[in-house]
Amino acid sequence: VDAIKWVYKLMINLLNKKEKIMVNTIFDSVWRDISPFAVGFDRTFDTLSLLANSKSQNTNYPPYNIRKMSDDQYTIELAVAGFDDNDVDVEVTGENLTIRGNRPKEAVEGLMHQGLATRNFERKFILSDDMVVKGAALSNGMLYIGMEKIVPEHRRPKKISLTSKKKLLG
Repeated sequence: VDAIKWVYKLMINLLNKKEKIMVNTIFDSVWRDISPFAVGFDRTFDTLSLLANSKSQNTNYPPYNIRKMSDDQYTIELAVAGFDDNDVDVEVTGENLTIRGNRPKEAVEGLMHQGLATRNFERKFILSDDMVVKGAALSNGMLYIGMEKIVPEHRRPKKISLTSKKKLLG
């Protein structure tokens, strides 16, 4: 897991320098080096690759926070001042969370200066397999999306009792 975090940070740093081709080359090289020892991590590396490739396409609008409320509770907060319930769409498809904001065009008559952002937006997040979106709320210009990490029974720690070799292997 630490190696994956290191690779991800390296990719983001390189993307920030607009060296996307180099990122993919390094990413492919790291994957080739560790893949003989990493069983079942294909999807993890595919997700990291997708994140690295989409990083350069994202804008900073609207600004957002991700909060860890507890061991298994998370909240995404987006600043969406000027948008109301009818203007915001929150959708989950598989592991993809997409938030869209579409405001109707306002009349510009009498407007002497426009300093407030009124543009539409689309913000995407990739969720882990065990993350479930519980709901969304809009309050005072902030959109809150509550999520919970649900750990399935087969992934929870369990105690393995020792038995004889004969019972185990037959």
